[in-house]
Amino acid sequence: MLQDFFSYNERLGIYLPKLNLHWEDYSLAEQQFILTEWECIRGEIPDQIKRLEYLINEKQEQLNHEHDFAKSCKLNSQIADLASVINDLWIWFRSNQQMSQESKMHG
Repeated sequence: MLQDFFSYNERLGIYLPKLNLHWEDYSLAEQQFILTEWECIRGEIPDQIKRLEYLINEKQEQLNHEHDFAKSCKLNSQIADLASVINDLWIWFRSNQQMSQESKMHG
């Protein structure tokens, strides 16, 4: 049932909502399931961010000792990619927190 309402995002490493209908077109049971699952997924986002921050710190340490320009550029690019993922995870964490709260008020 999870795949009916969520799809796994490889880049972010989490499931994201995949709603094909307007919110009000889902049954109350489906809405409750979606909100409950999303809260569980949302709760894992800070841990995912911590894992990515750890990887950034490792790559930053490598970069501090790297003398090869091409390898330095590659490490910089990897750090930027990880930072972009963290930014997107925070956006999902915050924007859907508000959506969940509004849905609970109206539901």
